[in-house]
Amino acid sequence: MNPIPANSTGWIDEYHQGVRYGLEGEILINEKSKFQQITLIQSKRYGKGLLLNGCWMTAEGQEKHYHECLVHPALCSAKCIDRVLIIGGGDGGTARECLRHKEIAKLDMVEIDGKVIELSKKYLPSLGGKAWQDPRLNVNIQDGISWVANSPNASYDIVIVDGSDPAGPAKGLFNKAFFKDCRRILRPNGIFATQSESPEAFREVHIDIVKTIREVFDFADPLYGWVPMYPSGWWSWTFACIDGPHYKKPILKRAEHISKECEIWSRRWQKGAFEAIPLFIERELNK
Repeated sequence: MNPIPANSTGWIDEYHQGVRYGLEGEILINEKSKFQQITLIQSKRYGKGLLLNGCWMTAEGQEKHYHECLVHPALCSAKCIDRVLIIGGGDGGTARECLRHKEIAKLDMVEIDGKVIELSKKYLPSLGGKAWQDPRLNVNIQDGISWVANSPNASYDIVIVDGSDPAGPAKGLFNKAFFKDCRRILRPNGIFATQSESPEAFREVHIDIVKTIREVFDFADPLYGWVPMYPSGWWSWTFACIDGPHYKKPILKRAEHISKECEIWSRRWQKGAFEAIPLFIERELNK
């Protein structure tokens, strides 16, 4: 865990392998929940932000770089999006982007740390927006690994993993057993989506995640973009299917409707982001 002082005004940094990534501002809340250290800040450039265990999670002026890219390649591409599952996502940004899709009938969110939801609602209300009041959203404060393990076969059209780095309470969200359960609970033509770390700052972790997903699913590909406040600024998300790379083919009408309010995601952006795999990653994945 990165050290965050109890009270601080100035630079608030995430430290990672001899490099630090910081925002200038002040700490608003810094408290320990049952699971992790939760820090809320007011930054000068990106508004209010959230750190878990000293690692950057999101900020008001950056969150769309992350949430749009995690959600819409899956939600705009699956044939049916009637029932969707989010594991994690306590800040509310992923739920907000999902519920922009009117075709969703039920959205289950399973977040292990209720304190993250509580503080995000209070300090980051724009992230969840109206999602918290949407009757389609079913919030469950419990372990996402157990939820997936106990879900019936073929119970979701989309499974989205919006977890923090693979450590602490999120550690079990990035292994083969969990991915196998995610595959099992997907309906035919369903899509699995997860954040998959930075190909630069977390190179080995990123490669391992993609390789493991490819061992479980018949089709899986990483997509590359940027979240400037994250370590290296370069980030990835990985999408997978059982019966064809549907995530690469957004449904035109659905995509046109959603992209009207997006800042990052579009059909054109997505096409380029899937093609933007660096050669050193491609070599490793093809070994």
